[in-house]
Amino acid sequence: LYTIINFIGEVVNFFSVHFISYTSSDCLECIEHITLHHDQLSDTVDHNGILQCNKVDPTTTTFTTGNRTEFMSQCTYLITSLIKQFRRERTRTYPSTIRLEDTISGQFGIGECAPLPQLSCDDIPQYEEVLAAHCRAVEKSGQIDYEALRDYPSMLFGLETAIAHLRAGSLRLWDTPFARGEEGITINGLIWMGKFEEMYQRIEEKLKAGFHCIKLKIGAIDFESEMQLLEHIRLHFTPQQIELRVDANGAFSPQDALDKLKRLSQYSLHSIEQPIRAGQWEVMGQLCASSPLPIALDEELIGVNRTADKERLLDTIRPQYIILKPSLHGGINGAEEWIRLAEERSIGYWITSALESNVGLNAIAQWCATLPLTMPQGLGTGMLFTDNIDYPLHIEGDRLWFNPKEQEPDFNTLR
Repeated sequence: LYTIINFIGEVVNFFSVHFISYTSSDCLECIEHITLHHDQLSDTVDHNGILQCNKVDPTTTTFTTGNRTEFMSQCTYLITSLIKQFRRERTRTYPSTIRLEDTISGQFGIGECAPLPQLSCDDIPQYEEVLAAHCRAVEKSGQIDYEALRDYPSMLFGLETAIAHLRAGSLRLWDTPFARGEEGITINGLIWMGKFEEMYQRIEEKLKAGFHCIKLKIGAIDFESEMQLLEHIRLHFTPQQIELRVDANGAFSPQDALDKLKRLSQYSLHSIEQPIRAGQWEVMGQLCASSPLPIALDEELIGVNRTADKERLLDTIRPQYIILKPSLHGGINGAEEWIRLAEERSIGYWITSALESNVGLNAIAQWCATLPLTMPQGLGTGMLFTDNIDYPLHIEGDRLWFNPKEQEPDFNTLR
């Protein structure tokens, strides 16, 4: 019986995540709605063009909450709750949107809060209540309390980007060549884990589409088959033609990790993400010091929210790269702190999206375009969705483009 319950739970969890990514403007309602007077947003404190602090006049704000009507969420939430009681696991949370509205002009800002089940440090059962409390705190104090939100990165990201949208008055959250439609952001092609034949076919499709950097998720099939796949790519494409990144998602054991890294290095890979599971700082530090293949940290950064802890992690592990997802790693404010600390230690970085809808993806891309980018970014997750809110975002070749001339979606359905 326990095996059957576990199996049903995994199926339900799969469809819960699947339908989280099914996001369209007519089936997603805002969960938090803050109404603002039109002239009560103060000037932002601007640092290198990045939003740092926002204030509203608490005497002129009102706050309401609305029920979420996300596609399939009621059904999956009910069934998952029952399964989790048997499996003694807590229930999952679902993405929410924040809406800031000017009561006079009707101008508003939308932000997305998208914690990932069993991965985000703020994936908590009482997510909606905590989010509502922080929205009320913004209403009362007139500003985002970054310290209070350090442990809730997806909530902070939603609030930051909702305010950025409100202030900008359009989806062009910052004035950059990307936002003006003059430049695209170079991205990597993402190949998910799967059978050898499936991964091979997906690689061929990415190459034909014009990608020059490909990231492969490894660890799903046996290591020797993955080595054959990499060998096949290198037989046909030089490192100058195709940059290869691999993501092990912690699949290697500490005992065999170094040997596998040495074997992988023969294929001139750019880097490997998270070769061993997170939380083994000393072991990961030894790998970074001895690996012939550059190592990038991803999951390792989740839940490391205090400045002192970030410094200790970077000083202990000394990775070659860190990978930043605002929804997981402290919102925009927290990601900027990671960047500053990494640059002080000559550690490289790049930005990626998680599984946000186009609401969150656009915000990440708009912010990413303000940074001095030197390598492909991980902003191609929008193609993974079965449906999405229609945004003026397009992938052409290996670049993500924003078209400011296209009509923006009707957000009134998010009321």
